Amino acid sequence: MNAAIIFGILLLLMLTGMPISISLGLTVLSFLFTMTEVPLESVALKLFTGIEKFEIMAIPFFILAGNFLTHGGVAKRMINFATSMVGHWYGGLGLAGVMACALFAAVSGSSPATVVAIGSILLPAMVRAGFPNKFGAGIITTAGALGILIPPSIVMVMYSVATNTSVGALFMAGVVPGLALAATLGGVTWYRARKFDYPRQPKASTAERLKAFRESVWGLLLIVVVMGGIYTGMFTPTEAAAMSAMYAFFVAVFVYRDMPLRDVPKVLLNSANMSAMLLYIITNAVLFSFIMTNENIPQALAEWMLGNGLGVIAFLLAVNVLLLLAGNFMEPSSIVLIFAPILFPVAMKLGIDPVHFGIIMVVNMEVGMCHPPVGLNLYVASGITKMGITELTVAVWPWLLSMLVFLGLVTYWPGLSLWFPRMLGML
Repeated sequence: MNAAIIFGILLLLMLTGMPISISLGLTVLSFLFTMTEVPLESVALKLFTGIEKFEIMAIPFFILAGNFLTHGGVAKRMINFATSMVGHWYGGLGLAGVMACALFAAVSGSSPATVVAIGSILLPAMVRAGFPNKFGAGIITTAGALGILIPPSIVMVMYSVATNTSVGALFMAGVVPGLALAATLGGVTWYRARKFDYPRQPKASTAERLKAFRESVWGLLLIVVVMGGIYTGMFTPTEAAAMSAMYAFFVAVFVYRDMPLRDVPKVLLNSANMSAMLLYIITNAVLFSFIMTNENIPQALAEWMLGNGLGVIAFLLAVNVLLLLAGNFMEPSSIVLIFAPILFPVAMKLGIDPVHFGIIMVVNMEVGMCHPPVGLNLYVASGITKMGITELTVAVWPWLLSMLVFLGLVTYWPGLSLWFPRMLGML
């Protein structure tokens, strides 16, 4: 009964157009003051202990690194490198877009940042080369979603905060699925380009490839710094985030010199604004999670499912449907922070690995970012392409369909997510 009241209040507030963070906070306060006898002191204590986590520090640092890279010319050099490698294949510039998105995702940790950085440079080039606008828009909108699956990922940090799962293990678990999804999207791109005989670029010589690699190597080295540092145990994921922010600043300002020093305060302010917004959502989500746990809602859900004989297959199917529906109305950070504390205890009772469950949630977020009405990547891509949301939705469907198939694969094949972290001894 209490669960229905809590979710009823939340849904009602969201339908008024109120931001998710404020809706969560008001739901918690309404329930606390009118329907429960939880001491306010324990609520205040939970508020401070809930956000007093070292892992949360990674979020502002990764946002800052992504902003430096977006403004600092790294994306342009990654696109040139990717084009030199695969531009001569069918749909070469489109394949270069998928490859560039995967590379940029591995240094930024954010999907919208990946769409903006790669899309704003590549899409005009694709149109000039003779590709239909829809083809390029479909590729960038969906491949940009790799930003939250290929580590480092801000959404993975949030899942870690919500469930106390190892961030390092989650990052390593995202590597193989991330590369597999990039290959899947690349395969759809190649097939459609071959089917419609889209243009191909001249094959780059070895010298041109080496030149493109040399120019992009400072950006590519960030992948080595972050992933290598976490893998070798040189630093934690949070320390890796701080390192990536410092490195991105150095590369953007002193190596590539695409960003003058006078622009640095503006980038810092933008990053602070975005970080504050996410931290406010996290604060309210911590309280929401506390209320749910206090009312025994996750435990009751787990007992009901086990009592009705629903096993792992049915539970994971229900999770996918629920998260895909939530993706229609909410952005990834809110979905993870609201649903992870509810679904996670049930997954643990059913014996599902916490890292595997995290990857399932992240892939669901990716799909949600690419379909209407609230697909964040659609809105970002719409701003770049000047296409309407309906037109963009039609453009992305071949890639979106392949992402749904991939979601099924990740959900029911745990080895795809867990093989790499197990090999590294992290599980």
